[in-house]
Amino acid sequence: MGLAGHGRSRPLRVEQIENRKRLSQLRWEMVGPDLWPAAMHLALDEVLLDRVAGGLRGPTLRWWEWTEPALIIGSHQVLANEVDSDKQTELGLAVARRMSGGGTMVVIPEGSITYSIYAPEELVEGLSLVDSYALLDSWVVEALQAIGVPAAYRPINDLVDPHGKMGGAAQARRRGAILHHTTIAWAIDPELVPRLIRIGRPSLSSRGVRSAEKVVSPLSRHTDLSREEMVRHLADWFRRLTDADSGSLGGDEIQAAAVLAKEKYEAPDWLHRFE
Repeated sequence: MGLAGHGRSRPLRVEQIENRKRLSQLRWEMVGPDLWPAAMHLALDEVLLDRVAGGLRGPTLRWWEWTEPALIIGSHQVLANEVDSDKQTELGLAVARRMSGGGTMVVIPEGSITYSIYAPEELVEGLSLVDSYALLDSWVVEALQAIGVPAAYRPINDLVDPHGKMGGAAQARRRGAILHHTTIAWAIDPELVPRLIRIGRPSLSSRGVRSAEKVVSPLSRHTDLSREEMVRHLADWFRRLTDADSGSLGGDEIQAAAVLAKEKYEAPDWLHRFE
């Protein structure tokens, strides 16, 4: 199958052509899926962002696999404002804080699809922050539309369908490099999110960014593909679009992330940094 996708091809819009041109101008490597707990994934994001910033790794797309269900809060959120600790403990979810901003996300090993992009900031040169989000998830919107999913992008960082929010993205930038990671709700119970995240409830602290109240719409409602088949479809689309090479994490990257996970992302001081 070519990039036109399944069924009748449609002429590319000007913004699609520009997005494809920007993405394909870099030499990409695709790694994963990597099976790790939440703290290790977050540490890998920081390590790989620094490697790209330091010229030790080229532009990379990494697929995640989760060993545990988790609540991941944004870098500028207050834990007590966001997480219903009673429900989180009852359901056995890990809680961690990422280096990027934005709101809290719920991830379930078989119910979520997550990936990270690490690239030099030249990829988004001349774009507003809003447009950079749209660019870095444009290939996913295309890939979903190609198989009949009514996907669209809603500024600033939401992947949506007519029913609600299918996924959300967050970014961090450091030393001329950009991290962009996205989590898609594959088969999450929409009622679970407001039970775990204190969306719409009174703040317990005046500090921090609050998560927005949005209806979750799982991607699986639109397709007969399995989760593994969907991940393979998305990966194949990106590979054909960019001619990405298959790669892997280096032992030194994994070792550095393991140290960082223990010293930072598993540390209470980082999780409770605003309390």
